[in-house]
Amino acid sequence: MKILIVEDEPMLAESIVQYLKKEGYQCEWANNLAYAKEKSWDYEYDCMVVDINLPDGSGLDVIEQIKDMKSKSGIIIVSARNAMDDKIIGLNLGADDYLTKPFDLAELNARIKAIIRRKNFDAQNTTTFNEIEIYHYKKLVKVNDKTLKLTKKEYDLILYFISNPNRVIPKGSIAEHLWGDEMDMADSFDFVYSHLKNLRKKIKQYSCINYIHTVYGIGYKFSDQ
Repeated sequence: MKILIVEDEPMLAESIVQYLKKEGYQCEWANNLAYAKEKSWDYEYDCMVVDINLPDGSGLDVIEQIKDMKSKSGIIIVSARNAMDDKIIGLNLGADDYLTKPFDLAELNARIKAIIRRKNFDAQNTTTFNEIEIYHYKKLVKVNDKTLKLTKKEYDLILYFISNPNRVIPKGSIAEHLWGDEMDMADSFDFVYSHLKNLRKKIKQYSCINYIHTVYGIGYKFSDQ
């Protein structure tokens, strides 16, 4: 899952990024409005944590851009205690939640999980696709009641596929989802092929169905057809 932190306080931003990375998220940081708008335009995020007060403008502008793009990104507003009007404006623009500074990182993590679960999986703690079961809190995947031993990237990949069943997903979108803007420095998709190959092999250990289909020249599709 990809998270964008829009926060101009370096120490706070660094602590959030480090904490969320330990929780298994692909986490990126924008320290001003211009960079936040650029990143949210170029990349798709599962959730964005947006500070209202930025050095070059208001985080509300990021929220407005995201909604104009009809993005599915979840949005959590972060603001000072005396910024109730901004919170209300942000929620009216389409933000999903808000936190008041200072806040506990565990609470932020819980809010992020709740938003992603609500947006992608109808607030369910378990997602099922035929004989495949994903347990979101435990980050566990079972096929025919057998637990798969997945790496973090493989878990993120199967979750991404099951969130987009029967949809052709370009190779670049998969790479971007797993590595974020670090993908810009890569010169091939070899690592994507490697993760796909390993995930396909692990699923087929306990299933007779090949779910991951190659759409030549475009990308991949997760389907039982």
